[in-house]
Order: sequence, then structure tokens, then C-alpha cells
Amino acid sequence: MTSPGRNLLAIRVGGPLLMAMVAIAMTLTAMPDAVAGPVIEKVTSPGGIEAWLVREPNVPLIALDFAFRGGANEDPADKAGLAQLVAETIDEGAGDLDSKAYHERLEERAIELSFSAGRDTFRGSLRALGDNRGAAMEMLRLALTVPRFDADAVERIRNQVLASLRHEATNPTDIAGRDWWANAFPDHPYGRPVNGTIDSVQRITADDLRDYQHRVFARSTLKIAVAGDIDAATLGKMLDDVFGSLPATPEQQTLRNANPTGLGRRTIVDLDVPQAVIVFGSRGISRKDPDFMAAYLVNHILGGGSLSSRLYHEVREKRGLCYGIYTSISWFDHTAVFTGTTATRADRAGETLSLIDQEVQRMAQTGPTEEELAQAKSFLKGSYGLNFDTSAKIAAQLVQIQLDDLGIDYIDRRNSLIDAVTLADASRVAKRLLDNKLLVTVVGRPQGVSPIDPGG
Repeated sequence: MTSPGRNLLAIRVGGPLLMAMVAIAMTLTAMPDAVAGPVIEKVTSPGGIEAWLVREPNVPLIALDFAFRGGANEDPADKAGLAQLVAETIDEGAGDLDSKAYHERLEERAIELSFSAGRDTFRGSLRALGDNRGAAMEMLRLALTVPRFDADAVERIRNQVLASLRHEATNPTDIAGRDWWANAFPDHPYGRPVNGTIDSVQRITADDLRDYQHRVFARSTLKIAVAGDIDAATLGKMLDDVFGSLPATPEQQTLRNANPTGLGRRTIVDLDVPQAVIVFGSRGISRKDPDFMAAYLVNHILGGGSLSSRLYHEVREKRGLCYGIYTSISWFDHTAVFTGTTATRADRAGETLSLIDQEVQRMAQTGPTEEELAQAKSFLKGSYGLNFDTSAKIAAQLVQIQLDDLGIDYIDRRNSLIDAVTLADASRVAKRLLDNKLLVTVVGRPQGVSPIDPGG
């Protein structure tokens, strides 16, 4: 499974790429069910910091991924984009190294560092050759504990972010995604864009960046995974060196759980573009819910399977209304959502949206067939191993498994959890997941589509 917080982007497939993806899909469906998971070792440093380690002595690379609880949901209401701006600027100089010197040192030692903010987490990753791991860990320590946030560097990155936001303000896919989330969570941090707005990003100061770092980066919410040529004792010492000086606990706000609101509402955002972008969704099922795996299979059959899904078959293959259509279940600390997206010709928007409604309701009422369920199980079991074919993927997946609190043996248990889902389970959960009105945003100048306000 992939991590939550996916972008609401239409998948456009055609020509040679389509043929390649068909071949891949056929290969994955034919893969054996068993997934030989990596051997995971739980390492606890002398200072009590825990990490999951997969030793790869034959790979002269260290891949370290980590996450702190608290992402964009820790942004002040009037300063959306703060967490993401921290992620963009935290490696623009640290300690006694300004931005130029810091990046020169990374380049000299072939060290890759990256940071990102999601709705619930602040994540980072490190990639370095084994011979440079000491220098790499020191560079990471500096970024996390003594970032400079120099005025010139902050302004340079801010201007880059603002340029991106101005582009998004004219992009129908970005507009549709932002509008959907704002309508679904109007009074919750989830309703604000992770990368902020032009106005909110302009309000963020260097002191705001430092305040976020001090409030959010703490050992008690930290999840770490490492893959590569390193032993447990060496890793334990490095964990203390990098993370040991961080505060024990964060200073975070308490957030309430929330469900998407406005189900049944249809919003049209006027934009002079030839296509209409459609984003739709409703309540999801949380990752810890006993029905989650059944919901995951149902979603795969409906729209998550891309080339094999019902929506792809009905909307793309049979009628040629779009290049691609995709649905997903996304889970967060305080909500879960079912969402989907596509793009179609403006004069076919009404037909496309009606067909989406029809297929969602058909799945809700009748559930999948036995053959569809068997094929989905085979694909999801066979393709899972692709998430562990590099050290970088291993580290990223192990952090996500920790964030989801699935247990260190989850990889070995996953196939049995999939196999345990019966046709009756899938039909029951399909109704639970999909028998709701959809919240819809359409961007463009769609024909045959009218706004709907369920409250009016």
C-alpha cells in the first residue's frame, strides 16, 4: 500500500505508455502470492531512540527515512504552508554553514537530503554511501537541530514557492483539489492547502519557521527506518548523535476528528479551459478499522486498479470519455476519505459525472463479483514486493508501517489479511464505503452539469 495524502491528479494514459502499463499489469497479476519480506531488526539506541533496521551488507548505501507527527495540521490558521516552507528551507544552511557552504558539503560527499510536509507528518530522508555515513548523519543533525533560516535563503525559497502557487492558481487539477478539500473540511486544518496560499505564505516569518521546528521536532513522535550496510550498534550511536538533543515531547495542538462535510454538494469553478476536471469523494474507512482491507480491495476494483478497474472500463474503454480515471482511499490521523478524479471534454462532463455516480452506486448495491475479488487479491499480493526492491523504498515503507501502527510483522501478515476478506465482507463494506452522496468539484466550463447545494 502506498502512503496517504496522494495528490488528486488525473492519470492520463495512451499510446505506447498504455501498452507498457497493460504489460506490467498482466505481469503483476501473474506474480506468485508470496512476498518475501525483508528481515527487520528493531534497534534501540543507548538514549532510548527506536528504529527499524534492514541490514544490506552487499549494498554500499545507507537509506534513512524518518517522520515526526505533526505536519501541515500544525500550521496557524492564517499561515497555511508553514510546515512545507520549513521543509523547503531547513537545509538552506545550518550551524556555521550558510546555504552555499551547506550544499557544497552535501555535494562533495554525494549526500542526498530531502524533507517534505504532509497533512499529519513532517518527513525526511537521507541517502549516502556507507563511507560517508558519518558526515551524512552530521549534516542531518545540523539541519534538524540548528537550521539557520537566513533571510536571503528564506526569501529565495519563498519566491520559488509563490511562483509555484501562482501556477497552481491557473491549473484546473490543482484548483479542483483545493476546492474539494476546502469544501470537505471547512473548519478543520485538513481544509487548508499543505503548501499554503499566496497570501498565507507571504505572512510567514523566519521566527515562524523556528517556532515550528521547536514545537514539532521531538523524540516521542519520531519514527525511523534504515536500510543498508550498517550494524545495530553503529546505528544506535548515530541515532543518539542525530536525534538525541531534540526535545522529548512536542508542543502541539489537539485536533478533533472530522468527517467530510457537504456530501451531495456539487461545486462548479468557472475556468476557460477545453477540459473539465472532476474531483469527487466522500467518507473513507480508517487504517485501523477492521473493514479497511475489504475497503482497500473494493476501491481497487472500482477505481484504484487503473487499467483493470470498473470505472476505467466503463468511462475510458467503452465510451472514450477520458484518458484516465482513478479512485483512492486516503487515511489520516483524524479522518479518512474516499476520493476520485478524472478529466474529460467539457461537452461530455455531464455524461461522465452521471456514469461515475452510476458505477459508484452499482458497487455500493451489489458489491464486486467473485472473479473481480480474486483478481484484485492476486494483484495486490503479487505487486506488493515492488515496494521493497531498493533500500530507499524499504526505508520509506517501514516508516509508513510504523506511522500506521501495523506492527513489525505486518509484511509477513499482509497476504493473510487480504485472503481473509470474503465476498460477503467485500459486499458489506462496499455498501458502507460507497452508499453515500458524493461531494463533487468540477473545474472548467462543463456542459450538462449544474451546481447542487444540499443545504439549499
